[in-house]
Amino acid sequence: MHWINWAIVAVYIAYVVWDGLRRTKGTTNIEGYFLANRSLPWWAVGLSVMATQLSAITLIGTTGQGATDGLRFVQFYFGLPIAMVILGVTLVPFLHGAKVYTAYEYLERRFDARTRSLTSLLFLLSRGMSCGAIISAPAVVLSAIFGVDLIWSVALIGVPTVLYTVVGGVQAVTWADVKQMFMIVGALTAIVIVLLVKMPVPLDDALTLAGATGRLRVFDFSVTLTETYTFWSGIIGGTFLMLSYFGTDQSQVQRYLTARSVDEARSSLLMSAYWKIPLQALILLVGVLVFLFFLFQPAPLLYNPAHEAQTRSADPAAYAALESRYADAIAGREVAARAAVATKEMGDAAATRTALDAYRTREAEVGAIRTEALAAAAAATGQSSRDVNYIMPRFVLDHLPLGFAGLFLAAVLAAAMSSIAAELNSLSTATVVDFYQRWFRREGSDAHFLRVSKISTALWGVFACFVATYAATLGSLIEVVNRFGSFFYGSILGVFLCAMIPRVRATGAFVGLLAGMGTVAAVSIWAPQVAFLWHNVIGAVAVVATGLLLSTGVCARA
Repeated sequence: MHWINWAIVAVYIAYVVWDGLRRTKGTTNIEGYFLANRSLPWWAVGLSVMATQLSAITLIGTTGQGATDGLRFVQFYFGLPIAMVILGVTLVPFLHGAKVYTAYEYLERRFDARTRSLTSLLFLLSRGMSCGAIISAPAVVLSAIFGVDLIWSVALIGVPTVLYTVVGGVQAVTWADVKQMFMIVGALTAIVIVLLVKMPVPLDDALTLAGATGRLRVFDFSVTLTETYTFWSGIIGGTFLMLSYFGTDQSQVQRYLTARSVDEARSSLLMSAYWKIPLQALILLVGVLVFLFFLFQPAPLLYNPAHEAQTRSADPAAYAALESRYADAIAGREVAARAAVATKEMGDAAATRTALDAYRTREAEVGAIRTEALAAAAAATGQSSRDVNYIMPRFVLDHLPLGFAGLFLAAVLAAAMSSIAAELNSLSTATVVDFYQRWFRREGSDAHFLRVSKISTALWGVFACFVATYAATLGSLIEVVNRFGSFFYGSILGVFLCAMIPRVRATGAFVGLLAGMGTVAAVSIWAPQVAFLWHNVIGAVAVVATGLLLSTGVCARA
């Protein structure tokens, strides 16, 4: 990569770290450190809520998902507006008005300390692992694209992030998130402009080609538990996931607890409800446009350069044969694509249908050869394919003008750093408030608890870096994070639902939480074909049903 691109990356990261380090005002006590003394404006909180989700995984994994699978991933977010409205009239005013540090403090008031501690522990496990996956996104790119060892890539991202989070607290996290949002939107806008300029055919014709392969299909109304992204899994499973994520996950609850008032906290969530789906659709569309770009440009057989080199070395003759077949296939696909565009412009509907059929056949041929190559890469490397995570980086580095690659990489790294910082801050909050203060040392000076909070932040940073080296070997990173979360989120949501049901008692809630986790684990093991979004529904229903059953039994015996 050209030195100008590296200079852009270095300057932006230095600015983010410097700005984080200088935002230490008001962090002399844990309320200032964790909640900014509940003084942040709604628009900053709202951008922080969105930025925590729009991480490096979004720029890398979601665009790759759009290139390979199209727009249907957006169905994952269909439950978000519903969840935000529900939370705005239920948990948000209650938690903000209760002046709690963590959402789990409420569970002790409603039930008992063991329910609070177990729920907080599940949050720590899920969010700690997810934080590692967030670090993985840019780490694997640096490792594979630039030949940097994965461990050093993780350290390059993790160390400066931990540094400004430890020093600046939630103030540094929130304002870093604000800068992240502007950088992401700016980078995406620049990439879209370049793609449109470089597209050799009119946009409507190009989108016709994307539609012919199903990449513009947004809605899937099929009723099935095995398909991950459908309208119903998004509306039902997605609503449960978003209710749990934004209503009971400390990384999000802590965002709106920093707002000045209940109304400003509601407004911060509604910002995400209004803008998340359109923004996510735009990100997926960028991936679709990258797919269309490679219809008319030579596309790599394997986008991951490290896997490409290992696969070639393992069997040079076999890989050369694959490359030859692939070159012929993509050349034939381009001819078929241009023929489809030409017949469409002539207005011959029958000829256009025939040309699109020929194009689809060529696309299927290209896909089959790519599948062979991915299987060969898996055999040569001993790792499952994660090629989808390299589609966007390869396009950026190989085809964008000078400076644009630096802009994109700066956005990826800044997005990762600010998202990681938000996670680390919330992990430290739950650790200190729900465990250290609750079980080990109830009384102490602000200086003591502030010191413990900073140590906790640093330790969680180290843990996340270790998880990152494992998460890097998994598949699509955007799915990795949501799979991690969906294993826990339904059960956590179920406990909070139990808290809103007067008849549920402490024992019912605690045993219900265990039953919910056990049920999700059983489904994961014995019915792995069930899509992970449904794990949120299954876990929540199991917790509530068990809690009601046991509590009713307790009441009957009483």
